[in-house]
Amino acid sequence: MEEEVRVKTPKEGELLGRVINMLGANRLLVECEDGKERICRIPGKLKKRVWTRVDDIVLLKPWEVQQDRRADIVWRYTKTQALVLKNKGYLKNL
Repeated sequence: MEEEVRVKTPKEGELLGRVINMLGANRLLVECEDGKERICRIPGKLKKRVWTRVDDIVLLKPWEVQQDRRADIVWRYTKTQALVLKNKGYLKNL
């Protein structure tokens, strides 16, 4: 019996991205699905709970002010969740 994996999908105003580089000071360089690279910040509530590495798939929310350059990390997907997203067609551009 196969178990269905529930995965958080992007809502309006959120994007999927792949971590390219760790910049330090809770900042990451992320390649987004819209083709832009953004510097993303890990908020305090995720800082010690979610460990993010290069090539992880993340859900991010662009800032209001610098939408094309800055964003906040909302969620980090596990490898299994990323595979489910790929199978559902969400990771076409990454």
